[in-house]
Amino acid sequence: GKRTAQLHLALASRQDIPAFAPEPFTPHYQRSIYQSLRTQIVQTLQLVRKRAKDNPELDALLAREDTLHQQIRAVLNGKIDAQRIRTHGDYHLGQVLYTGNDFVIIDFEGEPARPLSERRLKRSALRDVAGMLRSFHYAPYAVVFGTAPGSYVRTEDRTRLEAGARFWHQWVSAAFLRASLAESATGHHLPSQPEAVETLLNTFLLEKALYEIVYEINNRPDWVQIPLHGLMELAG
Repeated sequence: GKRTAQLHLALASRQDIPAFAPEPFTPHYQRSIYQSLRTQIVQTLQLVRKRAKDNPELDALLAREDTLHQQIRAVLNGKIDAQRIRTHGDYHLGQVLYTGNDFVIIDFEGEPARPLSERRLKRSALRDVAGMLRSFHYAPYAVVFGTAPGSYVRTEDRTRLEAGARFWHQWVSAAFLRASLAESATGHHLPSQPEAVETLLNTFLLEKALYEIVYEINNRPDWVQIPLHGLMELAG
């Protein structure tokens, strides 16, 4: 969490380079976040409806459509005093290397499937934070749901392991977020109000989980229950 914040502080430190100079949030940008996510919800659930007959668990998500639309409206409630900066853009556990006593962040190309012009856009640093938090959710549940290579969980053990996975996910996420926010306090790229931080973070967590559902349906259908589980928690 500390290294993540230091990454964002560094990326936000060059006012003299136009491609890296931070830019303030505007009401128009907040509206664009909302419009983009509203479209993403509609498109994701359209795909889910097509595939729901093959996966009954997806039906539960369809029942939460109105809730999702209500939740993302929070990003429109008042001006957010934050900055848009250059970010990592594809941040998750696969992008950090453990040295034995520290972490090194790698792979700054952004999401390869997106055009370069889009990868260079300035965004909220909390988008990277949300990506890592979603990765913390994937790590234990890939084992619990038996989708990780080599993992096998007996049916009678799943409830107990899921309780452990929930505990691990919540506390690792809390430690990461606490350290990241504390280190970021020396900068100006995050909102000054905790409520605005929470609103943006929840918004980007929803965005990431929706993206993951589409990716898994199209590429790894057996894995879709992981982001589905995460999105149901966010919506519930």
